[in-house]
Amino acid sequence: MIIEFIKKLFNKRKKVMIDLSTAPRGVRNNNPGNIDYNPLNNWKGLNPKSKELDSRFCVFISAEYGIRALLILLRNYEKKYKLNTVRKIINRWAPSSENNTSSYVNHVAKQMEVGIDDVLDLSNREVLISLAKAIVVHENGVQPYCDAIYQSGYELISGRKSYENIN
Repeated sequence: MIIEFIKKLFNKRKKVMIDLSTAPRGVRNNNPGNIDYNPLNNWKGLNPKSKELDSRFCVFISAEYGIRALLILLRNYEKKYKLNTVRKIINRWAPSSENNTSSYVNHVAKQMEVGIDDVLDLSNREVLISLAKAIVVHENGVQPYCDAIYQSGYELISGRKSYENIN
């Protein structure tokens, strides 16, 4: 199923073409980090019908807004909770009550080419995006987005890019 999804992901012009019937849930929801829905979080780009569309996870109007939310949460982990290693971050992101957290930690560290206890500087754009990409791969079993989508999500944090300007 993943292979068929990847084949359908790009058309001849290399624009993203997603077959939602076979796409992973996080991709279908434009929420590649599978962020839980919480009515207290008033995310920019959250689909107004999010709770109706998926009872557990947020549904965003575009992948860029889902990535924006993922990046913000990861930065908050460092700023608010002093979580600055793959192990610490993933233990909070994917608790062992719901996940094989040890496997998740090792997979993300391998994707990032860092040690599980190496200190990460999430104020660094490249490091933050690298962590987000690794989480997206683990959550969805595939990397469905090009670098430009991640960069657009990052730019939405600072407000330098509005949704209307995203190609």
